[in-house]
Amino acid sequence: MHELRVVSDFQYCVFEIARGREAWTALSASVREGSKSLSTSGGMVALFAPQLGFASNEAAVLARGIDAKHLTPAGVVLRVQEDTLSATVRPREGQRLREGGIYVHRWFTIDGCHLADFIDLSERAWAGFEGSYDTEIFGLFAAQESASDALAGARRLLLLTWYGDHGVWKASREPTRDAASLFAQRHLLTRMTIGRSSVRVL
Repeated sequence: MHELRVVSDFQYCVFEIARGREAWTALSASVREGSKSLSTSGGMVALFAPQLGFASNEAAVLARGIDAKHLTPAGVVLRVQEDTLSATVRPREGQRLREGGIYVHRWFTIDGCHLADFIDLSERAWAGFEGSYDTEIFGLFAAQESASDALAGARRLLLLTWYGDHGVWKASREPTRDAASLFAQRHLLTRMTIGRSSVRVL
């Protein structure tokens, strides 16, 4: 494992790992060991195993205060897709990731000029959403604008949401079909969206 490097923003990595349980076990052990160095620094690292939408040989890591790529043992990671993220209205100060259930990682590509509107609509919609379902919004993160984002006039956001199970996720889709809902208004600002589910293992 490389020397750890401190970073200030959130870092989100999706790792393509080598085949076999040994590779997953090695990655999990390495991330767990790296997380121990954050116990008193206020940083965090979370490891997610694939469910729906992720490839079977993918693992997602959300980290703050540590470079996630430096947590990967030699020979395990074949490729990495990395984004630097800034938290918006979530997570709240002191908010922690929950145990059990599932986490849905939903990426949005939106009109860049409506970033503030998108965040405002999301926050307002969550008030009723979280009270109606066994769910909790952990984070809404704005990805660092890339050259291609700027050229296209777009911004990308990651929404990380905990659900009691996949059944809760399915039931929670109903409000998005109401044309007058805040979610529907948010959809009008959205160019595309894609969601993947996972279980948190660390």
